[in-house]
Amino acid sequence: MAEENKTLMTEFVLTGLTDRPGLQVPLFLVFLVIYLITLMGNLGLIVLIWRDPHLHKPMYLFLGSLAFADACSSSSVTPKILINFLSKNHMISLFDCMAQFYFFGSSATTECFLLVVMAYDRYVAICNPLLYPVVMPNNLCTQFIGVSYFLGFLHSAVHVGLLFRLTFCRSNVIHYFYCEILQLFKISCTDPTVNTLLVLIFSAFIQGFTFMTIMVSYTRVLFAILKKKSEKGRSKAFSTCSAHLLSVSLFYGTLFFMYVCPGSGLSEEHDKMYSLFYTVIIPLLNPFIYSLRNKEVIGAIRKIMEKLKVAR
Repeated sequence: MAEENKTLMTEFVLTGLTDRPGLQVPLFLVFLVIYLITLMGNLGLIVLIWRDPHLHKPMYLFLGSLAFADACSSSSVTPKILINFLSKNHMISLFDCMAQFYFFGSSATTECFLLVVMAYDRYVAICNPLLYPVVMPNNLCTQFIGVSYFLGFLHSAVHVGLLFRLTFCRSNVIHYFYCEILQLFKISCTDPTVNTLLVLIFSAFIQGFTFMTIMVSYTRVLFAILKKKSEKGRSKAFSTCSAHLLSVSLFYGTLFFMYVCPGSGLSEEHDKMYSLFYTVIIPLLNPFIYSLRNKEVIGAIRKIMEKLKVAR
């Protein structure tokens, strides 16, 4: 009878970032500006790469794909945050909740694999420059991108599929600003041990494998750079790789604390800060990290600006 009297939840309440009324409008404006800049930065970079023939190279194909993943990652989370800042109704349906996690999880996993192929691309370009056109043709790059997105979608599909084995009857309040999977486990009436274990195993394997592969690639790149006799060549290679490593460090640092060490004793506020960083801040920073130190991208932007001046 006790089991029959349990009410299954089909809608959840997202508590959001803060419950202080005085902060809702200022935070809405801040996050709206961040979201608009994120979209402009990432989608603008995609359009720039598409329009400029000089940027139709493997590195920029990967960069455009990363920008698309970042735009999807931010768009899966930020619009709901903005709505909740101004609305008193913080409800989200079970289907929308799972969809939100699926699209964010797919984008984040895709980014892990894209960072790997970008590291491999830099390794080939710097360590074997003469073989680069043969080893990294555009059709192979397209295949790498396709596999990265496929693995991202597949990884999230596994976790979303396993979410359907859980029932939610204890509470429908998620003390978070989006439907993060570990938060769903906390309010499940069904034992989520299997789900939690698989999240830990998959996260440790994917993040560990991709991070180590990236580090091996850039270590070999570093040794190749140090052997270069040309100061100009060393400077250009360092500039490109340091931008990549900065993005990798920011991205993996926060993911590691969230999903590989979920029981590390972090407070709820720290959890939110880490999540906020990889869901909102990193997609904002990436297009600028990769673009501002890239002479070819800056040159392409200048060409467009000059054309706009002439058109006026």
